[in-house]
Amino acid sequence: MAVIRFSNNNAQFFITLKGRVNDYFEDNKIKMTGNYKLYIKTFLLMSALLGIYSWLVFFTPQNIFLALSLCGVLGLLFAGVGFNVMHDGAHGSYSSKSWLNQMMAYSLEFMGGSSYLWKLKHNVAHHSFTNIEGMDEDIDILPLMRVNKGQKKIWIHRFQHIYSFLLYGLTYVTWIYFNDFKKYFLRKIKETNVPKFPLKDHIVFWGTKLTYLAIFLAIPIWQVGLWYTLLGYGIMVFICGVFIAFTFQLAHVNEETEFVIPVGDKYTIENEWAVHQIVTTTNFATKQKWHGWFWGGLNYQIEHHLFPRISHIHYPAISKIVKQTCSEFNVAYKEFPTVVSAIYSHLVYLKNLGVA
Repeated sequence: MAVIRFSNNNAQFFITLKGRVNDYFEDNKIKMTGNYKLYIKTFLLMSALLGIYSWLVFFTPQNIFLALSLCGVLGLLFAGVGFNVMHDGAHGSYSSKSWLNQMMAYSLEFMGGSSYLWKLKHNVAHHSFTNIEGMDEDIDILPLMRVNKGQKKIWIHRFQHIYSFLLYGLTYVTWIYFNDFKKYFLRKIKETNVPKFPLKDHIVFWGTKLTYLAIFLAIPIWQVGLWYTLLGYGIMVFICGVFIAFTFQLAHVNEETEFVIPVGDKYTIENEWAVHQIVTTTNFATKQKWHGWFWGGLNYQIEHHLFPRISHIHYPAISKIVKQTCSEFNVAYKEFPTVVSAIYSHLVYLKNLGVA
């Protein structure tokens, strides 16, 4: 396993930025964690998810197009709960109460994943080693995708900008049925070792996996039949996968972000940690409030990477501080004005990398 170190160049940048952000919260006498806005959003998302699930399974619409459309909406709600509820909870930014953060993180178990493994993959590996080849699994999510020049190129990569959408639709189902088990048994996330599971987390892992299968496959099959269930479930997991994958790829895999290819057993990044986060990350659609609401502030990806323990509801406010400080220290702050422009840059990058 390579040892990655960050340089101390421009270290004053993050010291200054942290001080200003802390002053913002102290001057306005507000907590860095979530508030009533986040709690209302949680209620709306979870209520909609449970309501549509119950409608589909126990009061199945006779109109097949309505039923399949609701399956697509259910996939959107799965992604929305992940972005807004689970993500803040697993980062410890949902609430100042640790038990409530853990409860919200467990919403991932309800959706078939493992918050224990996710915290290691995302909080530790991704946030520590963003866009570093061999260390960051969040951006290297599927076989047949080449996302940086450190990865081997094969002939099919010249078409990856075309088939990426289909593969992204498989990310959620691959995650819960394959990747979690691979990490669980091999105890490895890329080059990072997975610590030994506590007994409680063994029980949670297997118990919630089985519960998920019962709720989202066994009960629907019992109620509406095998083929209708598989069709509806397939639509749900595909839509969820597309939104999850695109969210992280738009922020880290595009024409504006940088990748690091470590050489040797010990490698020093030329930038200090905070600057590295900014040069490997872009924001998108921050002027469009609906996107920020649905994406849980993950369109403010720069702010999230710099301050992962601050709830996403504060990102629009602190982004002004980040922009100002970046300008003063000559650190490039990059963002796409719309989702469409971010998707375009992502696909152009994939196309160019497929032939480079």
